[in-house]
Amino acid sequence: MRMERLGPFLLRQPPGVFPLGEDALRLAAFATARRGWRVCDLGTGSGCLLLLLSGRTPGLELYGVERDPAAACAARDNLAENGLEGTVWTGDWSALPGGTGPFDLVISNPPYFAQGSGASGGPARMEGRDGLEGLCRAAARLTRNGGRFALCHRPERLTDLLCSLRACGLEPKRLQLSAHGPDRPPSLVLVEAVRQGRPGLEILPTLYRANHERVGERA
Repeated sequence: MRMERLGPFLLRQPPGVFPLGEDALRLAAFATARRGWRVCDLGTGSGCLLLLLSGRTPGLELYGVERDPAAACAARDNLAENGLEGTVWTGDWSALPGGTGPFDLVISNPPYFAQGSGASGGPARMEGRDGLEGLCRAAARLTRNGGRFALCHRPERLTDLLCSLRACGLEPKRLQLSAHGPDRPPSLVLVEAVRQGRPGLEILPTLYRANHERVGERA
């Protein structure tokens, strides 16, 4: 059992569950969240984003969906053991129970690699058949008008991502790139879109990730 300290919370990560990465830390710091908001994490894994957001913004209503039963169980346990109330559904984000939502914020650290791309991301990092547009459709269905969808992805997929967001009624409003240094190409893109928002994209300063930067704090 791997454990990470995330601010006031302890994240337990059983063997076989996709581990916490720096991408999740960046996304949780980037996404807009306000006290009292209803938040849903698509592909929540062990629940790390829900813990990170709660550590930053107390008083959130927490929901998550995860297709891997072991990871969904870990997410429920992590919420309960840290004294947080929340609901985690087991299943695909395209088939959530009727009446689910709407949410003020939908967030996701999704699989990065397209089906048939030949990339070596492994099964946990391979998109489903519906790809990015399927994720964006699910997020749009769950987000209230004026609500936000925040996610991270690989920079080489940025064109596909922005096109999919707009096609699903999610207008990209904030974008930030992250790189390991000023002499290195970006390795991560963070995007936040608003459902039925007006056009106009804010480009934030690039984040630089020092090589010595640690992921969380080992408990």
